Formats: sequence, structure tokens, C-alpha cells
Amino acid sequence: MHQTDHGPTVEAPARRAAPPTGLSPSRAGDFLTCPLLYRLRVIDKLPEPPSPAATRGTLVHAVLERLFDSPAAERTHERALGLLRPQWERLLGERPELAGLFGGGEGGAAEPDGAALTRWLADAEKLIGQWFRLEDPTRLHPVERELYVETALESGLLLRGYIDRVDVAPTGEVRLVDYKTGRAPSRDFEGKAMFQMKFYALVVWRWKGVIPKRLQLVYLGGGGDVVSYDPDEADLRAVERKLMALWETISQAVATGEFPATRNRLCDWCDHKASCPEFGGTPPPYPLPLTGPPASGVPAGGVPAARDGSAPAPPAPAAPATRSDEDDPAAEAPQGSDEHLSKES
Repeated sequence: MHQTDHGPTVEAPARRAAPPTGLSPSRAGDFLTCPLLYRLRVIDKLPEPPSPAATRGTLVHAVLERLFDSPAAERTHERALGLLRPQWERLLGERPELAGLFGGGEGGAAEPDGAALTRWLADAEKLIGQWFRLEDPTRLHPVERELYVETALESGLLLRGYIDRVDVAPTGEVRLVDYKTGRAPSRDFEGKAMFQMKFYALVVWRWKGVIPKRLQLVYLGGGGDVVSYDPDEADLRAVERKLMALWETISQAVATGEFPATRNRLCDWCDHKASCPEFGGTPPPYPLPLTGPPASGVPAGGVPAARDGSAPAPPAPAAPATRSDEDDPAAEAPQGSDEHLSKES
């Protein structure tokens, strides 16, 4: 998730608008949730301020990744907690603006407020402690951590993303693991939450020719939980068909400039309300050349003109034909989920 508590706004350098070149799980989820959000992130590349929740997710992921640098017997809770401050300092060195999450000094100087930072780090410690209750790192031997995967389907569609951990059993079975610092979804929505992992399984299958034996989501928030799923070839072929159809829908939207806003339960955390007609905002001018005919009465940007010439009316929610309850990553999103800052585009 890309959720924010609307903390201090940090200006980020503007990036040049460009058409999408492929799909990641995060961006596929954006389009399924709200096509306009997808456009603003992927095409317009509007900056988004960091949030304490997403940054905490990044920090926890970094600690869990670095812990496996140690020999198995030394992967203790104490060692993991000892990595917390050094990893925070590393993140701060890479992105100094993160200090602004905890209050700024005089003249706008970003200096962490001691009490706020201490509370924030304590929350990260709790998540790490939860992980040790769910998994025993002394018995795990991952072959990859934070693995970037990429493959092109026969159709030419490029799929990419980052897998938190890849485990391989002595007998060769592959397990893909992803850490979630939010709470687990209800049982009715586990299939939706597994969309991301099926995506990764498809990439690994098409890339390496191996279907992962198990997909595993490790939820560190709430009471903690581990959700597993064993995919088969039929599962992955179905995901592939849905992604190809989704990409066709996205390509049509890119050609026409029509990206309707869809109000949903994640709107409260959205950084782009000023650009959203659902909240009285106006999208920026569509930055790409139009190569396809727009729908009647719908200009580029996805905001249809009112028949009487008055202010534009919000568009009707439009879900692509590929959307299904089983693979919708946005449905039943845990409120307050603190996923780490996305590296996917």
C-alpha cells in the first residue's frame, strides 16, 4: 500500500512524464483500485511525501534482509534489534528528507525529534519481535533476498518486481516469501491478498521454468499471521491471462488519456486529492500524445464534460474486464497497513 497520514510534505524533484513500460504488482493494484491513481503515479510521476508507516516498513524490511548476513546461530532477536539504528541511519543518509517525518528544526532544518523518533523505532521493534514469533531465522537458509525479478511474456508484456525472500529446500522446492508490516486480511480476502505472490510466481515460472511450491505472506501487524498458498500451472496461466487483459486495458487508457477516478476505501490515505475530481480537484493536463479516439464526451484525463456545459461530473467507476474477487489486491486492504516504500514503477 501507499498510504500516508498526511505528515509533513517533502518536495521531490519532478520526473519527466512517460508511458508505462510494463507491470509490477503494485502498479497493477493501483489501476485496479483507481485508474487515475495509476496515471498520476506512473505517467505523470507526481511526487508523494514519505509517510512514517511506509518508511517503517522499509526499515523493518532492511533489518530482516541484513539479519541473514549473519551465520544461522547468530540470527537472534537481540542482533536484529541491534541492526535497527544502523539501518535507520543508512536510510537517512540515502534520503535525508525522511528526518522531516519527526519534526523539523528552526529555519526548516530537518532534525529528528527525539521522542517521536523513539516511539516510531519502538513500533518497528514490535514488528521485528512479531517476526521472531512467526519464523525461526536460525532454521531458514534463503538463497535470495530483495530479489529483483523481470520477464517478458510471449505477448511482449514486461513483468517485474521485488521478492523479499526466496527459500529453496534441499530437495529443490522453491518458496517465495513476502513480509507485510500491516495486519492480515480476513479469511474471506486471503485470495485477494495473494495476488502479488501469484504475480511473482508467474514471473519466476516464465523466467526460470520452475513453479514455486509455496507462496507465503508473513504479516507482522496486529496479532501476526502467516498465510500460505500452493500454486499450480492452471493458477499461473489464469493470472497470466488476466494480466495480459489488464495490460490491454491500460494501453487503451494510455492511448485515449482516459483514466477515471474511482472512489474507494483507500482514498483517505491518497496524496493526490487535489488532482482528483472525486474530491473537487482537477487532474493535470494529460502529458502524453493521444493516439486513440476518446469516448464520447470524455476529454483526456478521464473527466467527462457535463451535457449542460457546467462543471465536469465525476466519471462512473470503470473496472477493467480482468478484475475479479480472487485477484483484486485492493479489496479488504487492512486499514493502517504500513507497506514499505515501493521500488516498483
